[in-house]
Amino acid sequence: MAEFIFKKMVSDAGREDEFYVASSATSTEEIWNGIGNPVYPPAREELLRHGIDPRGKRAVQLKRDDLEKYDLFVCMDRNNIRGAARILGSDDKLCLLKDFTDGGNVSDPWYSGDFVTAYNDIYEGCKALLEKY
Repeated sequence: MAEFIFKKMVSDAGREDEFYVASSATSTEEIWNGIGNPVYPPAREELLRHGIDPRGKRAVQLKRDDLEKYDLFVCMDRNNIRGAARILGSDDKLCLLKDFTDGGNVSDPWYSGDFVTAYNDIYEGCKALLEKY
């Protein structure tokens, strides 16, 4: 969800040339035989409620060589930080999205089923991230 929320904010601000936004998984749970799953249906529905269409996106795996390609890796929770650090071999470019707001983890809708709270957490974090950069 964060990729699409942030892309919309960047576009709405007319700052597309300043950012390259992508998302990737720290696990292979959503990737089977090299093919990533599309956006999880309840997440897609929440994005669509806000006028954001994530069609065409499929999960991709974070790779060690991504460390050289990107300036910042924004994670949703501490588990993602650990997973990303393991894959990248470094935690130098890692942060939590909510570090830009009140700190902590984004509410994980995978466990709670609460995609509204997750959207709101991500929206606020993305808004603060965009303001910072």
